[in-house]
Amino acid sequence: MVNKAVRTALERLWQDRCSIFIREEVTDPDTHLTDFQDSPLLENQPCKLSFETLTSTGGDEVATIQQVVKLFISPDVKIPAGCKIIVTRPNETERTFTYTRSGEPGVFSNHQEIMLEPFRGWA
Repeated sequence: MVNKAVRTALERLWQDRCSIFIREEVTDPDTHLTDFQDSPLLENQPCKLSFETLTSTGGDEVATIQQVVKLFISPDVKIPAGCKIIVTRPNETERTFTYTRSGEPGVFSNHQEIMLEPFRGWA
């Protein structure tokens, strides 16, 4: 059951904004050559970017550190695998992060959680 008041209150906490881009084929009508371009699927969507650092020793003397990045966003948004996700964090020094979706999202009644990895280019 979706509680509109709970979702509204939760989304007010999300100060970040994201834009989602997909890769689409475009054919030039003059040359009939096919190329690809980034097409916006969604722009300026409220979200929250979360960073977590995991440390593990795994029996080794040297610990390994891994950063886990998670995106919190409305459950109504459908983000396809492999798309480009650009998150803007508007604070004193505005920062922009570029990621791609990793794995299946965890969808809940008031939000969804999407694991992200750095965007290294289109496959």
